[in-house]
Amino acid sequence: QVQLVESGGGLVQAGETLRLSCQATGKFFTINRLGWYRQVPGGQRDMLALSFRDGKIEYADSVVGRFTISRDNAANKVVLEGTGLMPEDTGVYWCSAKAYELDFNYRDYWGRGSQVTVSA
Repeated sequence: QVQLVESGGGLVQAGETLRLSCQATGKFFTINRLGWYRQVPGGQRDMLALSFRDGKIEYADSVVGRFTISRDNAANKVVLEGTGLMPEDTGVYWCSAKAYELDFNYRDYWGRGSQVTVSA
């Protein structure tokens, strides 16, 4: 059982920075994947930035060079930082996790979703 708590969403001015945090809590062996998806207005929910327990990181092409995801494995927490925010970055950001749980199964979890609005 995993709970994902997001923080940091809200209104951001174009050109400024974004910082989103996601904290995983609950009962599990490990969080093997922890990151963020994004759903832009009128679009689908797509992978944005993922971090894996083994150190692998994946970014969507749209944010390479602008967004950085960092992970604290011991704390089961990730932070997403974005610079040079653009109106196109507006959307709902979802924390996502894959947990290896006490019954030896892997399960996916989602946060509540955080609205990020980039305004000029």
